[in-house]
Amino acid sequence: MDLSLKDDQQMLRDTFARFLDEHSSMERVRKAEGFDRALWEGLAELGTFAMRVPEHAGGLGLGALDAALVCEEAGRTLASGPVAEAIVAARVIGQLGGAALEEVTSGAQVATVAHHDVATRPVQWVAGGANADCVVARRGEDVVLVSLGDADRKAEETLADNGLAEIDLGAASQTVLGSGRPATDAMAAALEEWQLLMAAQLNGLARQAVKLAADYACERKAFGVPIGTYQAMSHPLAEFISSIEGGNLLVWKILHEIAAGDAVGYKIPLALWFNANAASKAVIQSLRTFGGYGLTTEYDIYLYNLRAKALPLTLGDPQRLLALAGRRLYSGEETVLPDVGAVEFDFDLGEEAEALAAEVDQFFDETLTPELRAKAHHSFDGFDRGVHKKMAEAGLLYPELPTDKGGRGASAYASHAASKVWAKYNWSSHAKGTTILVAAMIDQFGSDECKKEVLEPILAGDAICSLGYSEPGSGSDVFAAQTKAVPDGNGWRIDGTKMFTSGANISDYVLMLTRTNPDVPKHKGLTMFIVPLKSEGITVQPVYTFQDERTNITFYDAVQIPDKYRLGEVDKGVVTMSAALALEHGGGFADEQGVNLEAATELCRQIETGSGKLIDQEYAQIRLARAKANVLAGEMLGLRSLWSSREGKNLPAAGPMAKMWTTDRYLEDASDLLDLTAPLSLSKRKGPAEVVNLAYRFSHASTIWAGTSEVHRSMIAERALGLPRSRG
Repeated sequence: MDLSLKDDQQMLRDTFARFLDEHSSMERVRKAEGFDRALWEGLAELGTFAMRVPEHAGGLGLGALDAALVCEEAGRTLASGPVAEAIVAARVIGQLGGAALEEVTSGAQVATVAHHDVATRPVQWVAGGANADCVVARRGEDVVLVSLGDADRKAEETLADNGLAEIDLGAASQTVLGSGRPATDAMAAALEEWQLLMAAQLNGLARQAVKLAADYACERKAFGVPIGTYQAMSHPLAEFISSIEGGNLLVWKILHEIAAGDAVGYKIPLALWFNANAASKAVIQSLRTFGGYGLTTEYDIYLYNLRAKALPLTLGDPQRLLALAGRRLYSGEETVLPDVGAVEFDFDLGEEAEALAAEVDQFFDETLTPELRAKAHHSFDGFDRGVHKKMAEAGLLYPELPTDKGGRGASAYASHAASKVWAKYNWSSHAKGTTILVAAMIDQFGSDECKKEVLEPILAGDAICSLGYSEPGSGSDVFAAQTKAVPDGNGWRIDGTKMFTSGANISDYVLMLTRTNPDVPKHKGLTMFIVPLKSEGITVQPVYTFQDERTNITFYDAVQIPDKYRLGEVDKGVVTMSAALALEHGGGFADEQGVNLEAATELCRQIETGSGKLIDQEYAQIRLARAKANVLAGEMLGLRSLWSSREGKNLPAAGPMAKMWTTDRYLEDASDLLDLTAPLSLSKRKGPAEVVNLAYRFSHASTIWAGTSEVHRSMIAERALGLPRSRG
C-alpha cells in the first residue's frame, strides 16, 4: 500500500501553492469580488486550464488527480474564479474540437459549465457566470458552446459574491461542439469529474478554515489560558479535521478506482456530498471559534464560511447528491465515468495479505463445526480454547509475530487482512486482541522469568489475558487508579477493585495498573503488574451490558504476587501504560458500520410500504447512501492509520482519528438505520433485524472502549492541530 503523492505530483502541488499564496491572498480575494482577471491569467500561464485537455488537442494531457490537487489549493486560498468548472469545460472543448480552446486555455476567455440540459432548462444558475465568456452545456443530443455577452450576464449580489449568476442560456448565441452519444458522454463524464474536483476544492477550503480556527484558539486567551485549552473549542475542530482527512483520501481513492476500471459511479456524488457537508460544518464551527470577531469582516474566516456554503449549492440542495447516489446504488441508474488518466496510489494490501486472508478463511471454514458456529458471539463469550489453540499451532493466531514466537512474520497489512476474516465468521477476536497487547507489554517490560512463565504460554495459545485498567471511580482516567500495590517480602500485596475487566471470568492473567506511591501526583507513583487470576484473594463478579455481553468487576483482597510479575520500573507505570494505550488507539469500526448497512439494506428490501418495497423509496435510499458515505470515509481513515503505522509516516493522531470518527459515525448511523427500518428492526429475530438491533446497542460501547471519543478528540486536537493540552 502506498498513499503518498509521487514526486511530480508533490512538485505540482507545491508550485500552485506558492503561486496562490502570492496571488490569491485574502487582500486580493476581498478586492476581486468573485473574479480576479490577473489571477486567472496567471493560472492559465501555469497550464491550469490546459491540464485536462488531451495532448492530441494541444493540451497537457494530465490526469484528474493533478487537477484535484490544483483544486485543493484553489479551495485553500479561495481562488477567485470558477477553477474546477473551467478545467472540465476546457477538456470538453478539446475533446470535441471547439475553436475556442486556445482562448480558454490561455485565459483570454473564462469558460464554465452548465449542470442541466438547456433544452429543458434554459435559465440556470451558473458558477462564475457573472464573469464568464462562454458556457459548455448539453442541449438535447448536442453539446454546445454558449457565448455570453454583457447583455447575457446578469450579475447580482449573492451569498458569497463569488461570481454566481442566473443566465438565460437559451437566449444566448450557441455553437454546436458535437452531437450524438460521443458528445453527450463527454459532457456527462465532465460533470462527473467536476463533482470530484469540487469535492477536492471544498476539502482544501475546509482544511484551511480549521487551521485558521486552531491558530486563533492558540492565541486568544480567556480566563488566563488560550481558548483552545477548553474542550468545547478543541473537540469540534478535532472532529472536523478527521472528517477532512477522510474526505481527502476518499476523493483520491475514487480516482484510483476509476483509473482501474471499477464501476464506482455511485461513489462520485457521495464524495461531493461528504466533503460539502464536512466543509459546511467545519466553517461554521471555525467561525464560532473566533467568537464575535468571526462575525466581523476584519477577519478572513467569514470568507471561508460563505464560500464553503456557496460553492456546492450551484448544483442545488446537497441532499440531491445522496438521492443520486441512492438511485445508482439501489435503482440501477448508470452514469458515464471520466477518463481520469493514471492514478498511481496503491490501496491494495498486497499478495501476502490476500494469501493469509485466504488461509485464515479456509481454517475457519474447516474448523468451525455447526456447534462452534452457534457458539460464535461478538464478545469474550464467543471464545473457545480449542479453536484458539489450533490457530496458534497453525501460526494464524498472531501472524504478525516472528516465526520464533509462533507467528508468520506477516506484515501489518497481511495481519489486517486476516483480522477481517474473523469478522466474516463473527468469531470473537476479543481474547486475541487483548492477549497480544498484554504479550507486547511483557515482551517489552517483563522479567525473564515472566516471559518464560507467562509469555510463552500466551504465544502457544495456552493462556489468554484481560485488562485491569478502569476502576469504579475513575473510568477513562486510568491514571487515577487507586488499587494499591505495596511491597510485601519479596513480592507485592494488591488490594482494590477494577471495573470492566472483560474476560476475567475465563482469562488466565490480568494486566493491572496499580498505585504504589500515593504521595505524588497521579501520573507518578504507578506500577504495572501481570497478575494470575487464579491467585488467592481474587473475586470475579459478572456485570451484564445491554450489548448482550458480560464484563466483570474484579475485587483484589490481599492478593500476593512475586516481583517477577512486575512490568517496568516501580512508580513508572505511566511509561508502561502509555505504551499499552498507544497500541489500542487505532483501527476503527468501518467494518462493523458496513455489516450494519448491509443488514439495514436487506431489511429495506423486505419491508413493504404503501407503494412497494422500502428500498425503492427515495428517502430510504438517501439515508442508506449517507451511511454508505460514512462507511467509505471511515475505511479511508482506517487505511490511513494502518499505512501511517506500518510505513512510519508522520501523520499525527492517525489512529485516534480512525477510532473516534468511525465509532461516532457508527453510533449515529446505527440509530438512524434502526429508525429507518422500524418497527421490524425492534425485533431480535435471527437475520438482518437482529444485526440492526444489536448494532444500535453495540455502537454505544464502541465509542467508549479503548479510550472514549472525548479522549481521542483531545489527542487529535493536540497532535494534529497543535492546540493546547485540555486535560490536567
